[in-house]
Amino acid sequence: MTTNPKPELDPTRCFGTGNAVYEAYHDYEWGVPVYDDRHLFELLLLEGAQAGLSWETILKRRESYRVAFNNFVIKSVASYREKEITALLENTGIVRNNLKIHAAINNAKIVLKIQKEFGSLSNHLWSFVGGKTLQMNRFSASDVPAKSTESIRMSKDLKQRGMSFVGPIIMYAFMQSTGMVNDHYVSCFRFNAVRKL
Repeated sequence: MTTNPKPELDPTRCFGTGNAVYEAYHDYEWGVPVYDDRHLFELLLLEGAQAGLSWETILKRRESYRVAFNNFVIKSVASYREKEITALLENTGIVRNNLKIHAAINNAKIVLKIQKEFGSLSNHLWSFVGGKTLQMNRFSASDVPAKSTESIRMSKDLKQRGMSFVGPIIMYAFMQSTGMVNDHYVSCFRFNAVRKL
């Protein structure tokens, strides 16, 4: 987890105030650039798991996901077979959705191919934003799109490679969480801190 200057006693946040799980995610992670392949895969898997659910639901189960998916070691997840799949479907600590579980394993296999082709997952995904964070000036939720030109292109690329649960809306949320886009509101106490990163 990235260190962060101690927020004001009553900071202005884009979201999460009053919810300890959300506050921690907003204050320490959301919008911070991620270049590590394992961490990128973690967020890719979690964003896919979130589809149709609230992000809070996934954040509360994050530690269970880390255990269930071997701390998101890509080669390990890619090697999961029926025994591991059965265990995942019986694991009450995660979202037990057959399609999402199979997608996570299949997506891991495709990530290995991407790493071989581009040197790293990071190299490939960050190429969709020109290798640097897209700095935005958002003032409210109405200023934040559900998807973008970049997320649409990223989604199309990953789908063509055989991934699932990587639609343009999911990929835009992924871009926000990995710091590919800085969507903190201008009024948010994290806006300038993330901008400097």
